Amino acid sequence: MKNIKTRNDFAKFIGVKLQTLTYLLYIKKIDNCYNTLEIPKKNGDTRTICVPNKNLKKVQKKLYNKLSTYYDEIKTQNNFTSKISHGFEKNRSIVTNAEVHKNKRYVVNLDLLVFFPSINFGRVRSYFIKNNYFEINDDIATILAQLTCYKGTLPQGASTSPLIANMICNIMDIRILKIAKKYRLDYTRYADDLTFSTNNKYFLNDYDKFLEDIKNIIHRSGFELNSKKTRLLFSNSRQEVTGLVVNKKISVPKEHYKNTRAMAHSLYKNGYFLIDNEVGTIEQLEGRFSFINQINLYNIDNKKKNMWHLNSKEKQYQKFMIYKTFYANEKPLIITEGKTDVLYIKAALKKYYKYFPNLITKKDNGNFVFHVNFFKRKQKHSYYLNLVKDGADTIKNIYSNCYIKTKNNKNITTVHDFKKLCGERETNPVILIFDNEMVSNKDRPLKKFLNEIKVNASQKDKLKENLYINICDNLYLCTYQLNNKEACEIEIEDLFPADVLEHEINGRKFSKKDSTHDNGFYGKNEFSQYVYSNYESIDFSNFISLLSAINEIIELYPNNI
Repeated sequence: MKNIKTRNDFAKFIGVKLQTLTYLLYIKKIDNCYNTLEIPKKNGDTRTICVPNKNLKKVQKKLYNKLSTYYDEIKTQNNFTSKISHGFEKNRSIVTNAEVHKNKRYVVNLDLLVFFPSINFGRVRSYFIKNNYFEINDDIATILAQLTCYKGTLPQGASTSPLIANMICNIMDIRILKIAKKYRLDYTRYADDLTFSTNNKYFLNDYDKFLEDIKNIIHRSGFELNSKKTRLLFSNSRQEVTGLVVNKKISVPKEHYKNTRAMAHSLYKNGYFLIDNEVGTIEQLEGRFSFINQINLYNIDNKKKNMWHLNSKEKQYQKFMIYKTFYANEKPLIITEGKTDVLYIKAALKKYYKYFPNLITKKDNGNFVFHVNFFKRKQKHSYYLNLVKDGADTIKNIYSNCYIKTKNNKNITTVHDFKKLCGERETNPVILIFDNEMVSNKDRPLKKFLNEIKVNASQKDKLKENLYINICDNLYLCTYQLNNKEACEIEIEDLFPADVLEHEINGRKFSKKDSTHDNGFYGKNEFSQYVYSNYESIDFSNFISLLSAINEIIELYPNNI
């Protein structure tokens, strides 16, 4: 970065056009590129969040990536592996921060007053000019400070603020660490939260002197201590570090879990719940469950566990996941056998958006809005619901694990149970899409699934005619039309015309078989990306029957009791 001398050099370094940089700095001006939000805090106060507009956000993201990479290289080259800072650091979190202070005789919590606003434009500019690892010239340092500051300080809400704050705080951290070692204390910092801990039984004798020394360091570093949040915690009482209990093991406070469980119960029974006396969102509740279970998984050996062997906390999260995903799904949910199928269907919808306004619309700016969701397989679905990342088994397990009662899932709250518990019908349909292989002589997924759900001859005829049937509750099975009379089975790729299937990429031909990849062929992943990128020029006419079936399910669902 020392070689960056001009505005053009800087623009090239972060990967933006000079015109874009000039416009933001001198025409639009940075202070006009933010919107402010007031977020309520637990103590009744509010926190001001400054949100950069789209253009500035992109530039800040690019700058963040460059600064972060450069800073990591500096630390590697100089063998600087500080374990002090845990906030906004790679591979660190509130858990790693708390772990340092686990099972200690004394824990001291300190808090910096108005953390980000304490770091002003001058401090940012001066840091990049004077720091030995940067030594940026004055003009470039000014530009960097302009891009990262709002109304003269680091804004809470910009992606660059935490990184720059950690850089500037590094000197303070080193000074504080010296004091901590003097008093035989472990020290970590998570953003503006400073934590010290020790098993030294004589620490109380030095506590006041320690506080005075720390206050002086903090003040010399350009910060102020928030005295109201200073806490000395003893081992015979609850010790908390960044919201986690650290007495014996890392855990979530009991009242946090109990409140979360009560919120979920209120949601199931009443359709709403309160957080701090305001109606909460389902995303907020999911965040609480996710946090609880993150800590739970940290403390247990989950290598041999599955959805049938969960503890009480995990079962509550499992229950919520079934509710949110399959019962109270905010949009009709489409579940396919493979991930590439999703891109095919999305591409077809974009091609025929004018004919299926229930499924997709196109905005004036050219962007598409899907009115259906596509199930994204994640690790949590495998662990809590036995839904593997790919394949038809996922679809089968959704039915057998989340919808119907069996000997295996008798202790699981199914969608049908929620229907009784909540007293209302499911919000939107869940649509399972299979390859059309029901009459094949081979043991195909659809044929196996039809046997699993025990469909009768009448239902099979209806499936052949309408391409969908209602399985139970809000769960539907859907497939696509055979594209010729002789065919007894068809995969979704067979819906594409020959010229698309024969498209070559770098001299390689498409193959549906994984075993042929890297031998003059490419597979489904590359093919789906090609289809999605070139949807405007591709013939999706064989997809119309599938899209029409999905549309019909959604249109008729409110009346299909």
